[in-house]
Amino acid sequence: MSAEPGAQQTKARTGSFTTPQSPLNALTIDVEDYFQVEAFAGLIDRREWENWPRRVEANTHYLLDRLSASGSQATFFTLGWVADRHPALIRRIVAEGHELASHGYNHERVTCLTPERFRADVDRAKQSLEQTGSVPVIGYRAPTFSVGRSNAWAWRILQETGHRYSSSVFPIRHDLYGDPSAPRTPFRADPGGLWEIPLTTLRLFGCNLPCSGGGYFRLLPYAAYRLGARHLRHEVRSLIFYTHPWELDPAEPPVPGAGRRARFRHRVNRHRMRRRFDSLLRDFHWDRMDRAYASLLVENATDAGVVAAVEGQAP
Repeated sequence: MSAEPGAQQTKARTGSFTTPQSPLNALTIDVEDYFQVEAFAGLIDRREWENWPRRVEANTHYLLDRLSASGSQATFFTLGWVADRHPALIRRIVAEGHELASHGYNHERVTCLTPERFRADVDRAKQSLEQTGSVPVIGYRAPTFSVGRSNAWAWRILQETGHRYSSSVFPIRHDLYGDPSAPRTPFRADPGGLWEIPLTTLRLFGCNLPCSGGGYFRLLPYAAYRLGARHLRHEVRSLIFYTHPWELDPAEPPVPGAGRRARFRHRVNRHRMRRRFDSLLRDFHWDRMDRAYASLLVENATDAGVVAAVEGQAP
């Protein structure tokens, strides 16, 4: 499987970065509901999740509709908790050719888990996703980008549980996550081990600046993202963009007791996200993580299931 754009490449548009020679970028969706985010972790106990009205299914269907309309594909890093409660959603993700990957089961920060609890969480998530989607799951993203040098044991466990890549490192400085000293490009977590594929950053004035979606994408003008992406075109293999279904939900109910900072981070410019997301799909060539980084993932691969997953085939 080549990582170069093929027949799915859209035609060039005026004012767009999309051309027949455009790089293949990785679009990723972290499938979780609004009441499961880190900003509200101190307000909503996991034991109360069942009592909150779920919006993740409708919001993810909206994303799937927009991807279908644009001819784009993506990787859906999905909570096992969501898969167990919305199996039809998981089957649609797979049926429409997207990559199904793991976001863990209970959206617990890996920095708060022991190796034993982490193994149990990723095992449970992988089994749930694979049984529901009937495809191998080889990708993983830690909740709140919580894998790094302080818990490097997590990479070994991911490999031992059948994952072949992680996208859990954000090489920036942030109060909740990030490691600005981490590599900005894909690296082996261990010699011969699984690949860690960091989120995209822009190096300016000696600092790593985020250029990969999330709250920063909502906070700054869309033109700022386009400018950063243009600057990176000849520096990185593929851009990585991430968002969450709740970020495109302008009607999400408020969370009682949420502080000003949590409300700001969670809701800033939410009303602009649907329009911005459509612009993103129009202006760039997006595909699955496993295809954008296929040349890495199939290198020396002997597991037929891994090769089949990277090539987008059924197991």
